Amino acid sequence: MSDLITPGLVTLDASLGTTTHDVITHLANQITAQGRATDAAELAEHALAREAKTATGVPGGIAIPHCRSAAVTAPTLAMARLADPVDFGAKDGPADLIFFIAAPEGADKDHLKLLSKLARALVKKSFTAALREAKSSREIVDLVAEVISDAPAAPAAAPAAAEPAVTKRAKVVAVTACPTGIAHTYMAADALAQAAAELGIDFAVETQGSSGSTPLDAALINDADAVIFAVDVDVRDRGRFAGKPVIQVPVKRGVDEPAKLLTDAVAASTDPHARRVPAASAEDPAQGPDATKESFGGGLKRALLTGVSYMIPFVAGGGLLIALGFLLGGYAITDVADTYLGENTLWNLPEAGLLAYLGAAAFKIGSLSMGFLVPALAGYIAYAYADRPGIAPGFTAGAVAGFMGAGFIGGIVGGVIAGLACRWINSWSVPRWLRGLMPVVIVPLLGSIIASGLMFLVLGGPIARLTEALNDWLSGMSGVAAAGLGLILGLMMAVDLGGPVNKVAYSFAVAGLGAGSLVENPAPLMIMAAVMAAGMVPPLAMALATVIAPKLFSGAERENGKAAWLLGAAFISEGAIPFAAADPLRVIPASMVGAGVTGSLVMVFNVVSQAPHGGIFVFFAMNNTWPLFLLATVIGTVISALLVIILKKFVRKSPAVQAQPAAAESAGVAA
Repeated sequence: MSDLITPGLVTLDASLGTTTHDVITHLANQITAQGRATDAAELAEHALAREAKTATGVPGGIAIPHCRSAAVTAPTLAMARLADPVDFGAKDGPADLIFFIAAPEGADKDHLKLLSKLARALVKKSFTAALREAKSSREIVDLVAEVISDAPAAPAAAPAAAEPAVTKRAKVVAVTACPTGIAHTYMAADALAQAAAELGIDFAVETQGSSGSTPLDAALINDADAVIFAVDVDVRDRGRFAGKPVIQVPVKRGVDEPAKLLTDAVAASTDPHARRVPAASAEDPAQGPDATKESFGGGLKRALLTGVSYMIPFVAGGGLLIALGFLLGGYAITDVADTYLGENTLWNLPEAGLLAYLGAAAFKIGSLSMGFLVPALAGYIAYAYADRPGIAPGFTAGAVAGFMGAGFIGGIVGGVIAGLACRWINSWSVPRWLRGLMPVVIVPLLGSIIASGLMFLVLGGPIARLTEALNDWLSGMSGVAAAGLGLILGLMMAVDLGGPVNKVAYSFAVAGLGAGSLVENPAPLMIMAAVMAAGMVPPLAMALATVIAPKLFSGAERENGKAAWLLGAAFISEGAIPFAAADPLRVIPASMVGAGVTGSLVMVFNVVSQAPHGGIFVFFAMNNTWPLFLLATVIGTVISALLVIILKKFVRKSPAVQAQPAAAESAGVAA
């Protein structure tokens, strides 16, 4: 498919500037001029955003900037051979051969396979030498067409022994994956394969890229002495490699240092203390979690986010069912639900009728689901530290925390203790006959004794008193204090749009729902309402801004704006991520101001929400305060929309693309 590149997309021996911004902007303009994209600025912005995450320079004077973008109308390669090389971040210096890979957002697998073939060819010295010697644009096009054709490649000559071969013929398998799955995924795979041939290592690799993935044969994995994960994203079905010594690095190191990675893998295969892939079965237990070498703070952050992410379905489903119970049976359902369900059936309805009985059932199911809040939080925090053997001790410690009144703080502490205890126990060197019992008996038993014992005997009481003091403080808030808390929570909800800070604010709100009540303790319900309203503001504001000032936004952003109306109304903050990814320094501050105002107003208005999710669609869970909820949300939305318009009009954007927010990977900008 030579139509991927044409002579009009080739620039030879020209000086395109001194920075990656200059080169990428020129190539984006060239692609647009050839009718392969609709918006050069948008295409360049997406490619530069990808460049800001990981440099695309590779050894040999080559760079492969790439992205997916809605501005691209056809899969395209643009090539430049620079007279003045530009630094694209490769270790061996600047690049003179630049291939810009531009893929549409919906590129099909056939085109992606061709693009990946090109990326793989660029690690071959003969191909890059031919590119440097080519005399015309047509010759470049023909060279590229040859390497991406379906014709079988000629067998490569045996490489000279540039490095000393490893004495033992080791067996190593690898997985390579980058977020985009177009270039680095395949270049790393081929670089590792070439280095393995030179070192005399039996090697097989699985590329988890956009053009599809063929899983490694189970026999190859079983026979392997070690595994290399050269990845920037999670490895699919990681449990297949359970118990294998592992070297895990960013995918770019697979391109830059393949021989070193293979040598390290061979060394790890004979090291009893080497890091190993967590176990997925009793026959081959984990020797430690995948994150053994991370800092304590990094591990704690990862564990908390894991716990919250697994807890939220219990809370969201339970909260919505409670709200449905109120809708069907009225707010008095809390007092009569147990009686209705214990004494009546569908064929023996209570005097209040069918709706009241169904409301009682919905309320009770929701309440039981909410009862898992603390155990699930603790259980999956422990899971993040110790994999499956940590789940039971974590859940148990969470249940103990609930029994003692230690609340979600006790759940967090119990989960961390359970996870660390199980990870420590899992690291013990035990006889082979005992290994099968470790993950299913020994680790859960001892982990439960340690974590739950500490909660009962030492920590539970003090944490319960701290939780009670916190609840009393929240219940007594009013006026400036309540407004201040709402402001802080609103700012947190908008600062990273679904990232860690957003999750902290949201988990703080949902953790208090179990202690909240409309009459005796409405403060936790007010906090939930403030967090939900503030989280709705960013996507709604971006949607409104695209309507008020459409010329300030790209075509893709205007389309995203249409979807953001519904996403915002349903309290899905991530609807603003495409806007923040493209322009973080103007979108995020504007979103924070509006969200902060909304959070503060909700607290001042004493709005309550007994549902943890749903936005305007759970108005019936807000008692009679839902009109004020809407008012606060509208005010914040208008403020953020006007601010982002003003910033886009009058604050000049820096030519250097800034880093994206934490959650920007889901924004649709290729990474």
